[in-house]
Amino acid sequence: MIMPVSPLLPVTAISPVNRVAATTKQEGGNFAAELNNALAEVNALQVRADDMATKLVLGQIDDVHEVTIAMEKAALSLQLAVQVRNKVVEAYQEIARMQV
Repeated sequence: MIMPVSPLLPVTAISPVNRVAATTKQEGGNFAAELNNALAEVNALQVRADDMATKLVLGQIDDVHEVTIAMEKAALSLQLAVQVRNKVVEAYQEIARMQV
């Protein structure tokens, strides 16, 4: 038995999206607000992981994998936040050492 083969559709190019320009125009480029949002997200991940670990200990959650994934997400987000903070402090110290 021979099955008919349908022709392939042509591949179209995807236009690049300029997210940086779009967000700075819409939000005014407010760095402090973006930083607060990122820190709030890190905090939410930490709280969720802690809550899931508590529920696991109490026997309310049976899936250890979900708890492990939530804890790893929280740990990675915290490590990223700490590394970003370290880079900002390092850049500030470098600027402070500059002679004017």
